[in-house]
Amino acid sequence: HAMNICQGQDGPIVIDNSSAFRYKDDVPLVIPEINAETTIGKKLIANPNCTTAIGLMAVWPLHKQFGLRKLVMSTYQAASGAGQPGMDELVEGSKSVLNGERDVADNKVFAHPLPFNVIPHIDKFQENGYTKEEMKVTWETRKICGLGDDFPVSCTAVRIPTFRAHSESIIALFDKAVDITAARNALDEASGVKLVDDPENLKYPMPLTATGQYDVEVGRLRKNIAFDNALEFFVSGDQLLRGAALNAVLVAEAMLDNGSLKAKK
Repeated sequence: HAMNICQGQDGPIVIDNSSAFRYKDDVPLVIPEINAETTIGKKLIANPNCTTAIGLMAVWPLHKQFGLRKLVMSTYQAASGAGQPGMDELVEGSKSVLNGERDVADNKVFAHPLPFNVIPHIDKFQENGYTKEEMKVTWETRKICGLGDDFPVSCTAVRIPTFRAHSESIIALFDKAVDITAARNALDEASGVKLVDDPENLKYPMPLTATGQYDVEVGRLRKNIAFDNALEFFVSGDQLLRGAALNAVLVAEAMLDNGSLKAKK
């Protein structure tokens, strides 16, 4: 109903958190730190998929610094991505195995038992062999960052037995030669990003520390040794905040700042 709600001169601004409008050409898909200007003059705004929102917070500052050429992502997504039923199934399934009731947990929400397991399957499989969750990363990265429809982005999405906060291992290939110091500075200065990159002291992004935090943690930053002009890094972010509700609130704040959202007189 979002399209109908915002119709007319008196219709409200709608920031929609579903996937219904993300790929429509006339509806901006927004991460405010990246493309807030696309909201100007618009009454319907789409919020991105949680996985995309978390990953692009780290990718965008590096893209501005070095010029993104290709992107490869593997995700480690918490049970809460499937809602409260997914979390409940993880809890009850873990209990049933640990107390000896079952050797393998029961599953109804997930395609396979999640406790003590990882599942390389989120959403429906597509004809090209990717899942829809994986293709969301490709489609949304292209749109949000203003890249071409054939820009190379590949993702493998995996469900893991944690409660909250999604993590991602990312390999980004660039047009320019990469410099670790410049990359660290770009991430350190980026709004909404927290650089957690001190392996000597065992500090790096984790769901445990990212949960409940507004900023996306980025660390394990290094030059990739398999490809030229490539960086490899790890991110963790709270998918219920940066990946959903917080992003929507920040979109509204950005619209206030650019004059798109005004109080009725």
